[in-house]
Amino acid sequence: MMNTLPQIASQIRRDIVRMVHAVQSGHPGGSLGCTDYFTALYFNVMKHNPQFDMNAKEEDVFVLSNGHISPVFYSTLAHSGYFPKQELSTFRKLNSRLQGHPTTHEHLPGVRIASGSLGQGMSVAIGAALAKKLNKDNSIVYSLHGDGELDEGQNWEAILFAAHHKVDNLISTIDWNGEQIDGHTSVIMNLGDLAVKFKAFDWEVIILEKGNDVDEVVKTLQHAKTFIGKGKPIVILMHTKMGAGVSFMEGSNAWHGIAPNDEQLKTALSELPETLGDY
Repeated sequence: MMNTLPQIASQIRRDIVRMVHAVQSGHPGGSLGCTDYFTALYFNVMKHNPQFDMNAKEEDVFVLSNGHISPVFYSTLAHSGYFPKQELSTFRKLNSRLQGHPTTHEHLPGVRIASGSLGQGMSVAIGAALAKKLNKDNSIVYSLHGDGELDEGQNWEAILFAAHHKVDNLISTIDWNGEQIDGHTSVIMNLGDLAVKFKAFDWEVIILEKGNDVDEVVKTLQHAKTFIGKGKPIVILMHTKMGAGVSFMEGSNAWHGIAPNDEQLKTALSELPETLGDY
């Protein structure tokens, strides 16, 4: 029987909390918040091949900019067939291909850029999208960014560049959870109205209110695809809750980069049904 998207998302969330707990290190909050996006993208929307080829000819490309949410990325890749899910047990260990922030040096299938330093993914995604155009390849480039990451100025240079050069085969998504490592984004560096900002930069703007409803994420991504080739880059402003799916983590920036203890892990797993089998 084929697993539903919510069932897949539940397993990915189990993997996230187990991976981070095992080494008492990592970033569970944003990973859990973006699980529904990754599930929708990799298991429904994106055209991709687990027989990984860095050139991505005639297939869609995904660029993860906020690389600290590597647990959700690694689990998604494993369950999509890029590498055995048992390798998830090596997360953040010495000589593992699954480092805390993804890098290309380890040659892990599915990873296209190193993204430890924030703010760089938009530029890379634009480059990939322009390469697709030069190659007459009609595939799409997707990218994901944190809202706190938008404090980095390089993003806004890239956002300006993308509109000027009509990079209309790019769908960028902002994880608009209102939290970053030091607190609420409104306190640390107020982002204001992101929709107004992106519109001022001449992007096509779509607001997704229910970023933790996997079916709504699918619908929104499919809707975004209808703007491909129409002269503007596309951004989805995706409202999520940091820590979504685990009751005591939801909505708290305290879980940006700390691991659950044994009791907390037990509670979290009790809320997340095992659906695809634990690694």
